[in-house]
Formats: sequence, C-alpha cells, structure tokens
Amino acid sequence: MVYTQALVFGNGMSARSVQENLAENLSFLQCFRSDRQKVKDCGRLMKAQSLSSLGSECSLEEEEGEDVRLQLDLSKRIEKCLYDAKGASLRCQELRLPRHMTTRVAGGILRSSTDEPCGIRGALIHMFMESKGTLLKLGTIIPDQSLTPTFEVSVVLQPDMGGWPPLKILFGSGKVLCLRREYRLIKRKLYSSATPTVLEFY
Repeated sequence: MVYTQALVFGNGMSARSVQENLAENLSFLQCFRSDRQKVKDCGRLMKAQSLSSLGSECSLEEEEGEDVRLQLDLSKRIEKCLYDAKGASLRCQELRLPRHMTTRVAGGILRSSTDEPCGIRGALIHMFMESKGTLLKLGTIIPDQSLTPTFEVSVVLQPDMGGWPPLKILFGSGKVLCLRREYRLIKRKLYSSATPTVLEFY
C-alpha cells in the first residue's frame, strides 16, 4: 500500500480546502468592498443632497434678505418724497402718517413689480394726494436712473380730514395734515396698450 503525503495548511486542511476557502474569502472581500463602496456612494449622495438643500435654503434666505433691503430702501425714498412735499406741495407744518405706512406702500409697489423684466428698477413712481376728487402731485421716485422705465406706478394717498375743509388742510400754512391708512396703487405698463391695473389697500 502506497501512501502519499498530504500537504497541510493550518488546522489540518488540505491544499484543495485552502484554495476553496481562499476563493470564498476573496469573494466575500469583493462583496464587502462593493458594499462599502455602495455605502460611500450613498453617503456622498446624501451629502450632496444635503448641501443642495442647504444651498436652496441659503439662496431662499438671500432672496428674502434682498426683498427686505429693497423694501426698506424704497420706504426711505417714499419718506423723503413726502418730507420734501410737506413744505413744497402740501404747505403744512407737520405731516402725520399711520404706523408703518411707507413700509406698506413700498411692499405694495414691490409686489406690483414682480412680473416686470427689470423688477422695481424699471419703475417710475408718482406720489399723489387726493382730496375731493382732486389730485395733487407730491413728487416722483425713480429707483434706477440708469434704466429706461418699463412701467409706472401712481400712489394715491388720502388725507384724514378730521372735520376740516380739505383746502384749509392742504394749503393752510402751519396746519397739521394726517394721512389715512387706505391708499391706492395704479400700475400702467409703458409702451403698451394694456389697461392700467388699480389696486386698493386698506
């Protein structure tokens, strides 16, 4: 009887068993690496989505911040226009406005400019005071002097009479003039035959 020596690797395994075991280990390692790669790819995707979401939130915050800045800037311009008109057109000693009046008017004008190609920069804003069907022009605001206006907005304010005759309030030197909370916006597209849009605010 002839015996052949068996090659032993480790704990009594033959060469064939070791080869099979190595093949299984390699297969497992490849699967493990593949799974790890999938986890990494998934992680990268989630991170990218998170960054994309964060970017969207940041851009939204930037847009909101820009809107607030534009509204404040326009509100200050309206205040200056009314201040100049106090002595020039209205000829009153004191002009009293309802709380946040100029901010509300600025917000209305900005909303009316959202569908315009240049936004508020393409606006021509006229300020008026209305009394008994008569319009008194207070001034004009041009947000961007470098652009040709594409639309105009007329802001029509109303005095709070308080029992005084309108002419005595509007043209009486040294008098106090109070404005009502209500106002009207009339938007008209320039270079267009479209009917003007009238918006009432209360």
